[in-house]
Amino acid sequence: MEYVLFPGRHHLLTRFQAGRLVALAARHGATIVWAVTSANHDNTRRNPVPYHRREAAIERFSAITTLRSVVVPVFDMPPTARFAEVTLKNITVATGIELTPHNTVVACSTPDVAALYERLGFSIDPVEAGQTPAAERPWDVLLRLAAGDETWRELAHPATVDVFERYRLVETVRTVVNDPVVGDEGGLTATRDYRAYVEAFADSAARKWAAAREHVQPGRVVDIGCGAGAVLELADREPALRESDLIGVEVARHLFDECVHRKAQGVFANPNVFFYRRNVLGGAVFPARSVNTTLTFALTHEIWSYGDQEKSLRAFAQAIYEHTAPGGVWINSDVCGPDDRHQQVLLRLERGDGDNPDRPRPDLAGLPSAQVAAYVAGLSTRARFDQFAVDFAFPVPHTPVGDTVRLALGDAMDYLTRKDYTASWLSETREQFCGMAYADWRRLLTDVGFELDPASGTSRNDWIVDNRIAPVAALTDLDGTPLDWPVTHLLLVARRPLNS
Repeated sequence: MEYVLFPGRHHLLTRFQAGRLVALAARHGATIVWAVTSANHDNTRRNPVPYHRREAAIERFSAITTLRSVVVPVFDMPPTARFAEVTLKNITVATGIELTPHNTVVACSTPDVAALYERLGFSIDPVEAGQTPAAERPWDVLLRLAAGDETWRELAHPATVDVFERYRLVETVRTVVNDPVVGDEGGLTATRDYRAYVEAFADSAARKWAAAREHVQPGRVVDIGCGAGAVLELADREPALRESDLIGVEVARHLFDECVHRKAQGVFANPNVFFYRRNVLGGAVFPARSVNTTLTFALTHEIWSYGDQEKSLRAFAQAIYEHTAPGGVWINSDVCGPDDRHQQVLLRLERGDGDNPDRPRPDLAGLPSAQVAAYVAGLSTRARFDQFAVDFAFPVPHTPVGDTVRLALGDAMDYLTRKDYTASWLSETREQFCGMAYADWRRLLTDVGFELDPASGTSRNDWIVDNRIAPVAALTDLDGTPLDWPVTHLLLVARRPLNS
């Protein structure tokens, strides 16, 4: 055999691997071909270490063990039975080396992956799985590291330990793997259609920038939850900000990748435009008192929803206060709940605009997204409420009486402002819009140390009311007296005092 193919993510290399690969190479006189999968992913729970650091560790590993190695990046791909064929083609394109069952043995300890290569005729060396008991796998050692168990250093190869220490990856891995908010693939939710999300955010960017523009202070301007950078693109066009640093922070991998791509395409004229992929709740991103303006648009309700509600929002507000320079400003634009959101109301909903099944479906999460969208879109406004009450990630105490439902005003508005998002139903029903009212925000920000600018306040999206809510719903108090539709949005201009 000329080659040993060693596919895997290779975030961490072990002493056991060193002994095993040296033995295989000596037996076959072979070159080790490292197929590093998910090479285009990093800073996610499944892939916490960037490819270039993995490659550096492999090269150092090879130098220490005197192995002759070739390292090939393989981009992430959807689950496919052709994974082995695609990987082999990647290697041929990248190196010109054609691996076949006649010149290659595959070293793989994952049975499902090994079976794909075995089906193509390759011989398999089971690596860790070939031991009795099985040797500890690299991912298990990485989880030891993430848990603070220092015995990981005894199991990891010195090449990994060296690279992790030089590039301060130990804390990075612990932060990413233990992140309570971000999922395995680096997003808040696996059900979000990011292409539609980017388009919607871009469409609303001008309105958001218009609301924030007069309050922005030059210097270091940070947009947290920047999406694909649409608001920063508008800030980039402002002559008053031409000497400012414009910084986007985005936690979702899909959106961050789009930011980097747009910057590479020359979208931004200011050379001082930077993007970071970070979860602000995971720790400080910027030094204390170093940011002049922080922007957050349609973000804080996500922190509330995917985190620990007010506890997470308070931690977020505290982090922003800490990195804000004295006299600096935090501009937050988002949805909000009505001031009297706990008030019990009667909500009458239209039944004649769709299907009215006997009961809501309890199993939407198991259906393809297109089927979910079609099913929910076909329901009447009244029936859709019943489905919402099942799917919503937060309790919706209610009492149905025919076409009318008795419930809290905040719960009513959470449904009414979400009911038309059928294409992303399972994502939208994870998020609560009305968890915080303006009075709650005022109290929280004051507690943290901010002062609210008089420009702060609430508003109602009358287009949504006139076009989406009022035609199919009516709101009254418990005596049947009609109620005005409440506010739906807020703008907060919070300043850190100069003497703080």
